[in-house]
Amino acid sequence: QVQLVESGGGLVQAGGSLRLACAASELTFSNYAMGWFRQAPGKEREFVAYINRHGYNTVHADSVKGRFTISRDNAKNTVYLQMNSLKPEDTAVYYCAARATTAYGSTGNRDTYNYWGQGTQVTVSS
Repeated sequence: QVQLVESGGGLVQAGGSLRLACAASELTFSNYAMGWFRQAPGKEREFVAYINRHGYNTVHADSVKGRFTISRDNAKNTVYLQMNSLKPEDTAVYYCAARATTAYGSTGNRDTYNYWGQGTQVTVSS
């Protein structure tokens, strides 16, 4: 059974940093692109960042561009999200997701992702 387990969330002051990690198991990790999404209370789940299976191609949402960086280590079956200069509006539950290479459509479309983690809470205080 495929598992994606996020870690690294927590409470941080505005301007601070956090590094999220997502460890995959029972998955041929290098065959999947990976994404990070987030969901704030009362809002829809939104795209944050994407990385292709080799790690050569990344996409970041405009709202996090220049502050967040997605990366992956295929030897460790892990994808990361480095979050710097955090703002209160970054407060949300952050989810990682795996997307098969055969998927069509925008990398920001959550319906194109096959597997999801349970999420990790990030809270940014002002």
